Amino acid sequence: MTDLIFTTETPDGCTLNIRLHPGARKNAINGLHAGALKISLTTPPVDGRANEALIDLLSDRLNIPKARITLIAGHTNRLKTLHITTLTAPQVEATLLSDEA
Repeated sequence: MTDLIFTTETPDGCTLNIRLHPGARKNAINGLHAGALKISLTTPPVDGRANEALIDLLSDRLNIPKARITLIAGHTNRLKTLHITTLTAPQVEATLLSDEA
C-alpha cells in the first residue's frame, strides 16, 4: 500500500517523491515504486540538465508554470523531492497517474 503514496499535502500545495532514470530511451512516467513515482528522461544527468528536464516535464503534464515547481531534495541523486504550489496531492496524483502509458 505504501507504493501508492508518493505525494504529501503541504499548506500551499504538496510534495512529490520521484525516482528518476536519466539517459533513458524516451521520456515517460513508468508507475510507482517504493513510495516514489518513476520517471524516465532522455536527458543525461550532467550539469543539472536532468533536473531541469524533470521540472519541464512536470510543468507540461500538470499544466502549471515551471516557477510553481521547486526541487527541494535530491539535486544529485536519483531520488528527488519536489514541492508543487497551488495543486493538492490528489490533483497531482490523478494527473500524473492518468498519463501513465
